[in-house]
Amino acid sequence: MATSQKLREHFLTCTICTEVFVNPCTLVCYHTFCRKCVVNYTKTRPEAISAKSLICPFCSKLTKVPEPERPVEEWAHDVKPSFVMQGLLDSFGPASKDTTYCAYCKEDGETTPAAVWCSVCDDALCEKCVRVHSRIPSTRHHDVTDLCGEVKVQRMRKVMCDEHKQECIEFVCKDCRKAVCHKCCTLHHRKCDLVVTIESEILPMKTELTKKKETLSKKQEDTKAKTDELKSILNKEASRYAQMEEDIMSITQKAIEQIKLKERKLLDDLKEMSDRHIGQLKAHIKSRELSQEMCQQEAELIDQALQSECDMDVYEMHRGYEAGDVEAVGELGLAERDRIARVTFRHDMEKLSKTLGELQLGELDVLYEGVVDLKGDPVLQDTINVRIAGDRYAAWVGDVTVIEVDGTDTVVVTDINNNSVKSFYTRNNQLCHSRLSLSRSPHSLSKLIQNQLAVTVPGMKQIVTVEANPDLELLSTITTSKQYWGLTYLTPSTLAASSQSPPCVDILDVTGTVLRSFSPLHNGNNMLKYPTYLCTTRTGNILVTDQGSKCVVCVTPGGDVVFTFRPTGVKAPENPRGVTSTSTGDILVTDVSLHRVIHLTESGQFVRNILTSEDGIEEPIGVDVDGRRRMYVGLYYQGVVMTYMS
Repeated sequence: MATSQKLREHFLTCTICTEVFVNPCTLVCYHTFCRKCVVNYTKTRPEAISAKSLICPFCSKLTKVPEPERPVEEWAHDVKPSFVMQGLLDSFGPASKDTTYCAYCKEDGETTPAAVWCSVCDDALCEKCVRVHSRIPSTRHHDVTDLCGEVKVQRMRKVMCDEHKQECIEFVCKDCRKAVCHKCCTLHHRKCDLVVTIESEILPMKTELTKKKETLSKKQEDTKAKTDELKSILNKEASRYAQMEEDIMSITQKAIEQIKLKERKLLDDLKEMSDRHIGQLKAHIKSRELSQEMCQQEAELIDQALQSECDMDVYEMHRGYEAGDVEAVGELGLAERDRIARVTFRHDMEKLSKTLGELQLGELDVLYEGVVDLKGDPVLQDTINVRIAGDRYAAWVGDVTVIEVDGTDTVVVTDINNNSVKSFYTRNNQLCHSRLSLSRSPHSLSKLIQNQLAVTVPGMKQIVTVEANPDLELLSTITTSKQYWGLTYLTPSTLAASSQSPPCVDILDVTGTVLRSFSPLHNGNNMLKYPTYLCTTRTGNILVTDQGSKCVVCVTPGGDVVFTFRPTGVKAPENPRGVTSTSTGDILVTDVSLHRVIHLTESGQFVRNILTSEDGIEEPIGVDVDGRRRMYVGLYYQGVVMTYMS
């Protein structure tokens, strides 16, 4: 009971009237109020009246009403409470009746044990009250259930009519799509053809809800699979970023070490020169001091000779001076050979700054998903010859796509004439390739998750899955009931494939089982005659090129037509084949007969011929874009893939 009390106080109480909800309604902001309370509050707000909307007293958000032409008092009638709120009210609100005691006796303050349950009155009755209940004409025929033993009561929530407050809603007018009471049927729905009881509609409604639940479960599984895939990608990308951070710090440290080595060498050279220079200066000073001392001694000897009374002393000193003996002694040690005059440190700060500015530790190569600039004129960057050693015949390109494998751009093509799928990539500045041979000619390619692809093999009624590492490896072979030509990835568990006999688009699961098939009609005729290539747009729709109808059709996965590109005149495609969609929604279509690549908007409007025969395009068949603003076009009989930078 404490739990019930807390629920009523904190969750089942209207914040306007502070009472337990009466006819609650939940607004678009998920705040819940009594219908009467929110209507009365709305009537005080002119901006809500002019907007013909209910206004939330909490956040002032407006809730549009289904029938704004009705009086304001009736605006909240069709606004239902949330499932959670209604469940709480049913379980813990005023309508949740206790089956232990008689409801009528409780009103008189008595606690008489209940004996039966009336499902119509939605009340428990004691033996005394049930006798009275059975005598009243309006209640004598009500269904009652004995409450003795372990019998459980299944109570039905009564929904009262908005117009006839005392009447339960028991009918559905299928013409008006409205639940009504029997008085409404008599007064307002007499001319309606399909007024039935709610009970009679329960089974089909449950069936429809079960299907809806299955659809939601399937969508939940697909979303979970995609979420798990994204989580896996997130973990891998986080590891890659951590590794790149380590690489940047490592290369920076190496650069610092190189600078430190140069610093050490300069300091060592400086020390060697300074030691030598200082040593020479000290030796020079020592030599000068010795010379000074010898000069002093010589002067003293001369002075002694001058003061001597012996003439021979003067004669000998003078004779020694003339012979040069004294002078030679005086100049001893003053020879200067190989002496360093000056050491300076010269540096060009401007040159050093320029060198440091031009120092390249590396660069970040950002790969976007399907980003390409379609406004400029594409410039040819490279041409890949699809024919490789070991091919028996000339290469005929069927389709082309590009994927990124561990930082390496890998171009994958189907070679129709050599029954093989090939990959081309650059390693150590050398163009490398691999080949996966099949029993029959492959046709269309579709990227799956990460570095996996799916390939149609119409002649064998097969779809094969391949992994590019970047060399190709066969993963699985799926046998199908039809010859499929075009193929595109929808979800982790579904693919779309095009068949030409009969002409249709099928939604397949991963085992090749057809989940649904559709062929859109126009004026009663099948729009598809020879659907060839498929592509999934960023919104999840499917682009179909049809060489029989000479058009491009955009359909939803349910088969509804979004648009059809089938112009007349010079814009009209003659033989549309390959198709791709960019992350910005732009569409590229190849026209193999008119030797051009057509640019369309996301809504299927013609923009221009982005590539023509003047650009070297001849019989373009497949087209794809990567995240580095490059466009890849496969040329059918020429057997090459041309790479353009936009």
